[in-house]
Amino acid sequence: MLAGSNACIEGQSLAPESPGSTAPPSGDGGALPDTNTQPEPAAGTVRIAAFNVHRLFDTVCDSGSCGGSAYEELPTPQVFAARVDRIARALTSLKAGVVLLSEIETQVCLDALQARAPEFSSAVLGEIGAAASVDVAVLSRYPQREVRRHRAQRILTRPDGTTTVFSREFLEVRLDVDGSEVIVFAAHFRSKVDDDPGRRYAEAQAAHDIMRAVAAERPGTLVVLGGDLNDVPGSPPLEALEQDGALQRVSRELPLEDLGTVWFQGAPQAIDHLYRARDASGQDVPGTFRVVRDAPGSGLAGSDHAAVQADFVLPRG
Repeated sequence: MLAGSNACIEGQSLAPESPGSTAPPSGDGGALPDTNTQPEPAAGTVRIAAFNVHRLFDTVCDSGSCGGSAYEELPTPQVFAARVDRIARALTSLKAGVVLLSEIETQVCLDALQARAPEFSSAVLGEIGAAASVDVAVLSRYPQREVRRHRAQRILTRPDGTTTVFSREFLEVRLDVDGSEVIVFAAHFRSKVDDDPGRRYAEAQAAHDIMRAVAAERPGTLVVLGGDLNDVPGSPPLEALEQDGALQRVSRELPLEDLGTVWFQGAPQAIDHLYRARDASGQDVPGTFRVVRDAPGSGLAGSDHAAVQADFVLPRG
């Protein structure tokens, strides 16, 4: 992002995570979104955002192979602090009550973000325990009621009959939002690097079943899924999520060309999404879905991904 530029907030514009994705993060801190461009959510609503921060590694080498062309980056303390500060200020600028994050390596990374964005009083990491894993997390301004993790308990079946598990934790966090229960799921489905589309389809199918069961169990709640799903509307995985109408994509009314969150081979593609369980309570507020980036053609806060967000009406009672 060019110094001095402001966040570009769209209900329009913008790809799957694949080799050749552009806009890698920089470590210099960079300019920051203009917090004044975001309206505050209305009373009786909660804003939920999803953002892949792009490979936020800490300063410890866990894999034994770090830096250079290795998968695990090894930033200096100064570079790490600058990246965390830039991301945290971008998160603050969203004015969201809940942010569903992807690609957070460790609790150290999440703690650093929370320290720089203290309005998020609650933080949960979906750590899978592998060295140098980049995991999902939930930051919230509201207290937790319960945390559930589904990866270890759920065997997934690909269309060819082989079995697998969620690529990352499928993290469920139940929150008390001004007296109303809100249940969020942070997801990051299998990437298209060394692609395994059957696994991504199985993840989507399992996510659908889990969310539908939760909505049936807690019909008076708001139930929302968000994250980097690594596929576009109309793809088999997203069709699996939407198969019986139980889950509704929040951006459904907007044209596909207005939804891109990353760029691949010069074209925008929409792979970061928000979904609401229709059998539960609450509604997404029409016209509030946004794609948020630093500038046209870029991601947010140095990531190759833009963030997505929407406001939701809180359940009554």
